[in-house]
Amino acid sequence: MRVIGLMSGTSYDAIDAAAADLRLKGDELVLTPLGMLSQPYPDELRAAVAAALPPAPTSMEDVCRLDTGIGQAFAAVARQAVEQLCGGSADLVVSHGQTMFHWVDGGAVRGTLQLGQPAWIAEATGLPVVSDLRARDVAAGGQGAPLVSIIDVLWLRGRPGVPVALNLGGIANITVVHGEPVAFDTGPANALIDAVVTELTGQPFDADGVMAARGQVHEELLARLLADPYYARPAPKSTGKELFNLAYVARAMEGLPVIPAEDLVATVTTLTARTVADAVRRYGGTEVVASGGGIRNPVLMHLLADELDVPVRTTDELGMPSAAKEAYAFAVLGFLTVHGLGGTVPSCTGARHSSILGSVAPGPSGLPVISAAARPPVRLLVE
Repeated sequence: MRVIGLMSGTSYDAIDAAAADLRLKGDELVLTPLGMLSQPYPDELRAAVAAALPPAPTSMEDVCRLDTGIGQAFAAVARQAVEQLCGGSADLVVSHGQTMFHWVDGGAVRGTLQLGQPAWIAEATGLPVVSDLRARDVAAGGQGAPLVSIIDVLWLRGRPGVPVALNLGGIANITVVHGEPVAFDTGPANALIDAVVTELTGQPFDADGVMAARGQVHEELLARLLADPYYARPAPKSTGKELFNLAYVARAMEGLPVIPAEDLVATVTTLTARTVADAVRRYGGTEVVASGGGIRNPVLMHLLADELDVPVRTTDELGMPSAAKEAYAFAVLGFLTVHGLGGTVPSCTGARHSSILGSVAPGPSGLPVISAAARPPVRLLVE
C-alpha cells in the first residue's frame, strides 16, 4: 500500500509530507521510503495559528477559520506529494493535522485538539484520509502522546542495551525500548528557544545555535526553570506549549536583573539538553537515536552529548530520514488503522489498552479494500 503521511509539529513552521510503500510480511512491517517534501505555512496562516495558541484568547470563528485554512494547506501539500513522490498514484493519506491544544489536568489528559479538516484533503487528492489519531488513545485513558512510540518500539527492538528514541520538535519526547517500553514528553525541545529568539530578534529560531553559542548560562534562571514540577512527574506524561511558552519564561525571570539576549537563549537551550539527558539517564539509556528539527542545532546536540556518556546518533545513520521520521510514523499509524490494527503501546501512552486510531474520510471509491486479515507486526524493517 502506498501511503502519504502529513505532519506539522508544535513548532508549526511547515507541513511535511512523506510517502512510503508499506506492506506486512509475516510478523514484519516493511517500510520503503519514497521521499519527502516540506512546505512552509503561508505567512498569514502561520500568524493566525500563533495568535490562537495558548495563552492567547480565541473564538469559535477563529477555530473554524483555522480548521479550514489548515485543512486546505494540508490538502495542497498532499496533492503535491501524490504527484511528486508517488508518480500520481497513492492509496491513502494520513494527516496528523496541527495541534492547537493539549488539555492536561493534574497529569491526566482530558482532551486534545488537532485542526485541519480532512475533507479538504480527500477532495483534493481523491484518496481516503485517516486523521484525528490522538483522540482515541485519550478516550482509552492514555496521554495521546507520544504516538510515534509504537514505531520506535517496532524499529529499535532487538538492538543491544537500552536504546532510546528521541524526538526534538517543539516538545521533546523519548521512547525507551527495553522490557516493557516507556515513552513520554521530557519537556521543551525547541519551544522555548524559538519563543525567546522570536521575541528578541523577530527570527523564527536560533539558526545553527549562534545565539546560544555566544551566551553564558544564567544559573539562577536555569535553576528556577528546572524546578518546574513537570520534570519530576512519573511517566507516562505529556505536555505542550500550553505550559512551555514565552509567558512561562517571563514568570521564571521575575525579580531577576536584565538578562542579555544571548544568555537567555543559552539558558533555555541548556534546559532542553539537561532535561532530555536527565530522562535518558533515569532509564539507563545506552544509546540515543535522535530526530526532529532540534538535531539541526549543533549547540543543542553538543550540549546533549556533553550531558550524556552514551552515543548520540541520528535516525539517518540507521536508515530512517530524520527530517521525515514523524511523517513516516503517521503514515504507519494510518496503515495500521485501515488494517484494523492497534496503533499504540499502552505502557507508553498510559492507556488501558491498545486502540485502532483515528477517523477515516472515504475517498470517491470508498475505503481501502484489505484482502486478508492482518496480524499485528512485531518489528519494523526500513529498506
